[in-house]
Amino acid sequence: MSVLDEVQISRVIEMAWEDRTPFSAIEHGYGLNETAVIKLMRHTLKPSSFRLWRRRVSCRATKHDAKRSFSVGRAYCKTQYKPR
Repeated sequence: MSVLDEVQISRVIEMAWEDRTPFSAIEHGYGLNETAVIKLMRHTLKPSSFRLWRRRVSCRATKHDAKRSFSVGRAYCKTQYKPR
């Protein structure tokens, strides 16, 4: 697994929770495949939050490129990056 700093880990978690960000976008940006993201989430989140996330992701076709329609050509929402 890649060595990520806290900001990168936080961003990966945020992307993993987003409905329309596929795992391939996380892999492209951070070098973590779906299995590595699952391990990161299991290690970082509370057990109940991890179970909730897994249930949510398992039902989302948009998280998996093979199941996703590419009518939407972007990996994130245009309002995703908010000024902080």
